[in-house]
Amino acid sequence: MSVPRPDLAKTTFGVLTLALLIASSLWILRPFLGATIWAAMVVVATWPAFLWIQARLWRRRSLAVLAMVVILLLLFVLPLTLAISTIASNAEEVVTWVRKLISQGPPTLPGWVQRLPLVGSRLTEAWNELVAAGVSGLEAQVTPYIRQVTSFVLAQAGVLGALTLQFLLTVVIAGMMYAGGESAAEVVRRFGFKLGGQRGEDAVVLAGKAIRGVALGVGVTAIVQAVVGGIGLAIAGVPFAALLTAVMFMLCLVQAGPTLVLAPATIWVFWSGNTGWGIFLLVWTIIVGTMDNFLRPLLIRRGADLPLVLIFAGVIGGLLGFGLVGIFVGPVMLAVSYTLVDAWLRDEEPLPVEADAAQQ
Repeated sequence: MSVPRPDLAKTTFGVLTLALLIASSLWILRPFLGATIWAAMVVVATWPAFLWIQARLWRRRSLAVLAMVVILLLLFVLPLTLAISTIASNAEEVVTWVRKLISQGPPTLPGWVQRLPLVGSRLTEAWNELVAAGVSGLEAQVTPYIRQVTSFVLAQAGVLGALTLQFLLTVVIAGMMYAGGESAAEVVRRFGFKLGGQRGEDAVVLAGKAIRGVALGVGVTAIVQAVVGGIGLAIAGVPFAALLTAVMFMLCLVQAGPTLVLAPATIWVFWSGNTGWGIFLLVWTIIVGTMDNFLRPLLIRRGADLPLVLIFAGVIGGLLGFGLVGIFVGPVMLAVSYTLVDAWLRDEEPLPVEADAAQQ
């Protein structure tokens, strides 16, 4: 009896057709992929909160979805709008302050700057040359940078508009996912089971836990550090505290930390002659800057029991590789890969028949 040979041409064309369908579908959905990924991350991270809200709204799914959409609008769209309005309302004050600083001329450096190792003498020499140039020389050196900053701000206006539209689209897609979350989760788990059996389904569950852990560790830590740092700036009397708080939040979100804002603010307070408030803000900076060392691991461990180095590398690498959404994509990919490799290494190899007989 002859064994029928496989139809190689039919198999090849079938695979090519399937690949073409997948590629064309992704190309059509390309404008929505970023918002869809963000929405999936947000929904997975906030699903326990969504169920809690639904239980208190008479278990009405529609009311819970509406409440979450409103909350997401307040969390995503409102801060961006407030940041833009804060910049617009303080733009004239910033320009006036810069012009006043230029008209007065650069102040003389304190003596301790010259005593700094390596850079003190060079910094003092460059500053003295700037002072000798006078107001006209300072204006000539600052004017090109002001023009560059102005052109950059104008160029970013369209980016901010596109970012707002992206946030709105993310909120709409997240509302749809909230409405049918259980069925979508079941489809994803079945897909994972089809790919890798029980291990594939466990990987899907682990991905959800990793997303939730990163959202708790990165997001909540960034909010706490920015708010506490902003309170310190407001107490010390630093101008534009609200705007600096928004900048601190973005820096904490990308793992740069609030010290990049708090340290220059502390130097400015000391420079202004307020030694007492400068010491206060210095201590406050140390507290806020080190807060994430214990807060972030604690929150991440509540979501997923994974090595902290793995999560940190995933956040930084994902941010550099995929942009802002990589903060969640990077740790999820590393967490799933780490767990699969760990499970594979823990699998016990079956004993050979000869060795088993010898042991018996």
